[in-house]
Formats: sequence, C-alpha cells, structure tokens
Amino acid sequence: MVITKYFYTGIRVRDLERSLQFYRKVIGMTVTRRGKMSHGGVWVELRSPGSEQRLELNWYPAESKFFAPYRKGEELDHLAYRVADVDGTFRELVAKGARPEVEPFREERYAFAFVSDPDGIWIELIGRTKTEAKPKPVAARGRRTQ
Repeated sequence: MVITKYFYTGIRVRDLERSLQFYRKVIGMTVTRRGKMSHGGVWVELRSPGSEQRLELNWYPAESKFFAPYRKGEELDHLAYRVADVDGTFRELVAKGARPEVEPFREERYAFAFVSDPDGIWIELIGRTKTEAKPKPVAARGRRTQ
C-alpha cells in the first residue's frame, strides 16, 4: 500500500451557492476546480492563498441515490488520500479492518474507492489511471460517491 499524501477534506452542504459565498467572501478561499458527479451531485474545490490543503464542497440532489436528509453534525462527507494503486490499497485496507463502502471504479483519468473507519467516517482513495477510462457504473453500498 502506498498512500502518497493526505489530499483534502470533503464536506456536505445543503445550499451550494450559499456555502460558496461564505468560503469565498468570509474565509477568503478561491475556487480551483468544480465538477459534476455521475449520480448528479456537484463538487467544488477551494483553496486558501498559500496553502496546499483543499476543501471540497459536496452537494447531492434529492433525487440522487446518495442523498441523505441533512442532520446537524453530519457535515463531514469524507477524507481523501492520494494513493498509487487504488485497487490494491482498497483490498489491503479492507483486509486490515476498514469497512468497504464503494468498490474501486474509474471516472475519466482517475480511479476511486471508498472505505470507512470504525466510526463510519468515509475515506476516499484516489489515484490517476494510466489511460483514460470510460465511466463505469458504480455499485455503491453507501450513500454517496465522487
């Protein structure tokens, strides 16, 4: 297993535009990337000037199979780690006791998988693929994926 670095923290938001305004105007962060998830959700990545750390805002529409009613205290969506081998790291972490949440899958030039810790906090494993792959259907056992 090769975890190359802690990558970012993802938080779930109820109102994406309101949260973007807050993190940009109040906290002073800058939007660096944004995208749409295969199940209809939207993510936006932000950074503070001079920082390598990233914050990812995740919004899930009510019709998404990964939508869950919002409850205060459930804002943490997931922690993300860059890994060299998503499939191998997923298998190793599960063998060591992590709970499998979403089996490895590929979207565009990235591979993803999700496990959770003993308290149920999701951990994303993300790595670049060697060739660009077409999106595959995701067989999720949890409420959300990237």
